[in-house]
Amino acid sequence: MAVSHPTTLPSVLFATARGEIVDYSGLSMAGSAAGHFFQPRLNDLIELPPGSELFVLPGRLPVGIEPATGEPALLDGDPFNPGEPVQAVAAFMAPAHTAIYTAAYENRNPQNVLLPLFAYTAVGWAEGKFWVAGFRSDLDRRQDADQFNQRRLDQRTKQQLQRFPRNRLVQHLGKCCQTYGCPAARNYFLGRWEAPLPCSSVCNAACAGCISLQPSGCCPSSQDRITFVPTEKEIAEVAVGHLKAAPRPIVSFGQGCEGEPLLQAEVMVKSIRLIRSQTDLGTINLNTNGSLPEAVDQLAKAGLNSIRISLNSAQSEQHRRYYQPKGFSLADACRSITVMKQHNRYVSLNYFILPGCTDDPAEFAALSDLIAEYCPDFIQLRNLNMDPEAYLRVIGHNATAAPLGIKNWLTKLKARFPGLGFGYYNPPLRP
Repeated sequence: MAVSHPTTLPSVLFATARGEIVDYSGLSMAGSAAGHFFQPRLNDLIELPPGSELFVLPGRLPVGIEPATGEPALLDGDPFNPGEPVQAVAAFMAPAHTAIYTAAYENRNPQNVLLPLFAYTAVGWAEGKFWVAGFRSDLDRRQDADQFNQRRLDQRTKQQLQRFPRNRLVQHLGKCCQTYGCPAARNYFLGRWEAPLPCSSVCNAACAGCISLQPSGCCPSSQDRITFVPTEKEIAEVAVGHLKAAPRPIVSFGQGCEGEPLLQAEVMVKSIRLIRSQTDLGTINLNTNGSLPEAVDQLAKAGLNSIRISLNSAQSEQHRRYYQPKGFSLADACRSITVMKQHNRYVSLNYFILPGCTDDPAEFAALSDLIAEYCPDFIQLRNLNMDPEAYLRVIGHNATAAPLGIKNWLTKLKARFPGLGFGYYNPPLRP
């Protein structure tokens, strides 16, 4: 898959008072890493991937780079309409892409509303195109925009909903597909790749960036949480057909529309046994916070093939501040890795990427120690979907030194752990 870069530094973007997105050639685009501003290199920039979106950041002023000096500069008004206000612009990149810099802006009013739960990548304009500071982190095209034919999707979804009118899980996935455009639910109805198996309406954490449940007065959640626990028969009815017929089939417990699936370990164990009594095909995966190692042991014994444990940080205090866990810690998540490895099962880390935090030298050292001790197989590079300033406050971020840079961070990890895989999606493990 060919990657192109601009030949000149893109211009800064801003939104006018009317919400129009405009470029200003008097400043080059800037990128941010935990509030520090940088000028991206040309090879840090790729074309805005198809399926991405542009966001206006309310109350945030854009920051660019002075071409003559290379220094950051604030754009505090519309250069084409003096006296008119401006707002910063960011990109929400399509899946399988990872940010090198977040959008560069200044928030002069701490009372501004929190940004919604998305990732905010630096974006600029050059040569008639939008360019973002990021890279493709997985060549798998399972959620690429050009893989979805809406007419076919509508037809297949309608057929499946009519085929299983009494299966509450199928009906819930229909809402995920039709209302929220969930790529995993869409792929389920299209009969391919990875299908979701949400099962838990409750959670044992209060994650600051939870996309399915937020306290009143905070930023809105991105989607509604499932309100019931499906039976093992409902789960198997979704999973078995998918595993038997789909190419590179995976079914995954633990989705954005639910709480913590390990709290429903009993129904998952029964489901896995029922599924495996009908087919040996495909991969049964669990996405989780890893909070209950004993439950993970039960699931592995039942036939769970792989697990993906989400981590915002490999440092226990930063982990605690983000997850706000109820009765577990980072140590429990690490024990869940050990349990799966004892069963010779596959372990991924769903590692949240935020430039300036992820590549802080202390975080790099902590992650390296965790990998060396617990030996996960794979790291999924997932952009943190949260207001960057709010996240820094939540974890109490204090930079220990200049950030390594996301590309350099990744290069160092690959050199230190040559057997470790990197990507974005859960890999299929079985035919």
